[in-house]
Amino acid sequence: MSIQNVTEKVERWGVFELTLKGPEGGNPFLEVNFDAEFRYRGRAVMMGGFYDGDGIYKVRFMPDTEGYWTYTTKSGCVELNGITGSFLCTAPGANNHGPVRVKNTFHFEYEDKTPYYPFGTTCYAWIHQGYELEEQTLNTLKNSPFNKLRMCVFPKDYSYNKNEPVYYPFEGSLEKGWDYTRFNPEFFRHLEKRIMDLGELGIEADLILFHCYDRWGYSNMDEDSNIRYLTYLVRRLSAYRNIWWSLANEFDFVQSKTMGDWDRLFKIVQQNDPFQHLRSIHNGRTFYDHGKPWVTHCSIQSSQLDKVYEWRNLYNKPIIVDECCYEGNIEHDWGNITDKEMVHRFWKGFCCGGYVGHGETYIHPQDILWWSKGGVLYGKSPERIAFLRKIIEEGPSDGLTPYHDTWQVVWAGKEGYYYLMYFGINQPYFKEINLPESDKFEVEIIDTWEMTITPLPGEYSGKCRIELPAKQYIALRIRRLHSFSSIKGGF
Repeated sequence: MSIQNVTEKVERWGVFELTLKGPEGGNPFLEVNFDAEFRYRGRAVMMGGFYDGDGIYKVRFMPDTEGYWTYTTKSGCVELNGITGSFLCTAPGANNHGPVRVKNTFHFEYEDKTPYYPFGTTCYAWIHQGYELEEQTLNTLKNSPFNKLRMCVFPKDYSYNKNEPVYYPFEGSLEKGWDYTRFNPEFFRHLEKRIMDLGELGIEADLILFHCYDRWGYSNMDEDSNIRYLTYLVRRLSAYRNIWWSLANEFDFVQSKTMGDWDRLFKIVQQNDPFQHLRSIHNGRTFYDHGKPWVTHCSIQSSQLDKVYEWRNLYNKPIIVDECCYEGNIEHDWGNITDKEMVHRFWKGFCCGGYVGHGETYIHPQDILWWSKGGVLYGKSPERIAFLRKIIEEGPSDGLTPYHDTWQVVWAGKEGYYYLMYFGINQPYFKEINLPESDKFEVEIIDTWEMTITPLPGEYSGKCRIELPAKQYIALRIRRLHSFSSIKGGF
């Protein structure tokens, strides 16, 4: 195909898909290698292809540069080898900002430099619940503040989640066993459909690749099966810009794998993803070493939000406390914190320089709990998380820097320009602060629960006494009005 006759167009960070017909006999998942080299001027990117069943082979690619791209397929199978073509990469659409990347060590942005602040939630097994409930989950997300969703590839077996999934990832059955050398394309088509649905809503799919809550045997696959599974999955999904890779939920509870195994599995993901999406791993009781080079950010389970500052210093990477316990009323101690406590943990985590994830576990007559199955949100925290998100998005575009915390207050901001102070469960009736004497600031009192912002009259500089309402869950927002010098102040 000559460049002049190119008609296919793909927007930047969209998905180009090449579909070819090839052999069906034997086991194509094992016996047929299929890749493609994509070129833009002098740059070449190799992308692994995959078998999609019924003699169909595909390769997907996410172009990151506008202009004409060419490709050449490579395979030991003559029908799939040496096929060439080209396509035109056009400007991205209005809501397409590219994949999320780490920014300024501790924060995130989209590849087009638009700021991204993760406000996540958890719906582990939502894609295994059937069409009606899955559509209800998407509708709930559409009207929520959440722009990241933690979700599992494999189905889940745990409290309040005992139903069989609609699709299984491998050929076979629970009764007869699974053939880990043969994938079920229908399962993966459904998974990628739901990932695309999230992308349409502007939601990042934080995809959990392994977990221990399993009665099907997927957590105990042998090493070769794990490698085949990851290779196949990453080749199918990495062209979608809203993918994040989470190697595991509570990795240390997966008894079949060692630390060395997790290192190797991380590298399999890294090697098969030419787009280098974000990569993390989630802990139970034991932390993985997030300082390892293939980990892009820390995904942490902890209720100790005051340690965010410590983890920042230890790992020198963005900190997301993806699980800080869940708003709800179930019997498990991790699933029955109050709505106010959930909101409190969000504010504390953000003002310590990190990010925090949400979850909800209210008892339901059909066991449809958001944290596992999705459905509808019943709690009072989401609207207050939306309030916080608006405040964060109105703040410094390069994220909040934590300063220090005391028994009474945590605070972060941009030195000499913007400060966000959070008093949490304390209820002082005043606070003395020191601002630069040569600059003037406005001060607002934020009620994080009532979602009110009350400007204080006048302008502030130097040593100030701020009168407070002597109630819990209050914050201060302090913003510079006029700049006369770069003298730094402190609280």
